[in-house]
Amino acid sequence: MIRYAVVGAGWISQEAFLPAVATTGNSRLQAIVSGSPETAKRLAAFHDVPEVLPYADYDRLLASDRIDAVYVALPNDLHADFAIRALRAGKHVMVEKPLATTLAESKAMTAAARDSGAFLMTAYRLHCEPGTHAMLGALRSGRIGDPVYVAATFGFQTQAGNHRLKAGHWGGALPDVGVYCLNATRHVFAAEPLAVQAMASRPAGDARFAEIDASLAVTLRFPGDRLAQFFCSFGSALSETLRVIGTTGEMILDPAFRFESTMRLTIRQDGGETVETFPQVDHFAGQIAYFSDCIAEGRPPAPDGEEGLADMRALLAIDQAARTGETVTLAPRPFGRGISPDMLRHFPTTSRRLLLP
Repeated sequence: MIRYAVVGAGWISQEAFLPAVATTGNSRLQAIVSGSPETAKRLAAFHDVPEVLPYADYDRLLASDRIDAVYVALPNDLHADFAIRALRAGKHVMVEKPLATTLAESKAMTAAARDSGAFLMTAYRLHCEPGTHAMLGALRSGRIGDPVYVAATFGFQTQAGNHRLKAGHWGGALPDVGVYCLNATRHVFAAEPLAVQAMASRPAGDARFAEIDASLAVTLRFPGDRLAQFFCSFGSALSETLRVIGTTGEMILDPAFRFESTMRLTIRQDGGETVETFPQVDHFAGQIAYFSDCIAEGRPPAPDGEEGLADMRALLAIDQAARTGETVTLAPRPFGRGISPDMLRHFPTTSRRLLLP
């Protein structure tokens, strides 16, 4: 059993990570590290977690032999600090995306993993999910010919008061949900973008967007003159789609991104259409079980720090393009290991969770 400490007791930990661990069969919860002691104690009692610690005791926990790995679910600007401290202590780290807030932080995280030998995994839960695997499998088998264009959307209405609306945390739709569109597009093309353009919108009079943009529309150029566009928003109706147009057909994954959704894949070619709906699985249980298998087997995870760094490189270029109105070019870079069949996991969802304010 791989023993985890959860760092940060906010919504994503409560809604998704904490409930999922018990279903994996190869992982268990050992500690919750939080700045909200009463919330953490109630969560620990509900999920049978032995330890609750304040952030001040984090390094003491890392120096002990009571945990094997940490899950970092803090605001984006805190990812690097808490991940690097754990990696330097020899603990494996799963960190929520985006990996950090700057390239310097991201590179420091990957360097800490390399120097310590501990694994750093970026929490790309869709890399372990069956709908995503089916879409990529159909694509690689030539069902729609060669992909030439990708269009993606991920947006919804975000509630006021959410820390993702704060500029100081590098909040906003781009790092929070745009990263899903970007990551999916990179894996469809199995390549890294060469140039990006972007425009942002911020409606006047909406207090939620006093510090951040509400929406972004992005265009990317990939090697081979392939193009992609995506729209991400914290102020739109719910939309989560991934559309790939190839030389002989097209495929649409809709829904495509949320862990609460049941994925559905439509493939159109030669005037015909096939539709496949995939069973609902627990995305978080899948990625936790995969990471724990990697740790137990001494096998580096595919969605590692370099995968997170690849998205960071493009996200920051998009951010720059939106601010300046310029086309931002990126140096050619080899694509990483990609999503492989051994990452696929099927775990049933659970309704046993405790949500606290």
